[in-house]
Amino acid sequence: MPNDLYAQIRSNPRFAELVDKRNRFTARLLTLVMTLFFGFIALVSFRPKLIGQRLSETSALTVGVVAEFSLFVIFLAVAGLYVRRANGEFDSMTQDLIEQVEAEVKQ
Repeated sequence: MPNDLYAQIRSNPRFAELVDKRNRFTARLLTLVMTLFFGFIALVSFRPKLIGQRLSETSALTVGVVAEFSLFVIFLAVAGLYVRRANGEFDSMTQDLIEQVEAEVKQ
C-alpha cells in the first residue's frame, strides 16, 4: 500500500510543481551564497591590501573583518529565509498534496 501511495504522489502534477518551486528557490539561494562566498575568497586572493585596510586611521577593524561579519549575517538571513519558506509555503503545499492523494485513495 505505501508504495502505491508514493507512486500516486510522485505522479501528481502538484508534486511536480512543489519540487520545481523548491528546487528553483534553493538554486537561487545557493547561487547567491556561492557568489558571495567565492567573491569574498577572490577578493582576499586578488586584493589583499584592500582586505587589510583599516576602516579609519583610529579603527582596529579592517575591511576584511567587516566583510566577513557581513557575510555571516547574510548567510544567517538566507538560512532563516529558507526555513521560513520551507515551513510555510512548502509544508502547506506538501500537506495539501497528501490530503488530496489520501482522498483519492479512499474513493
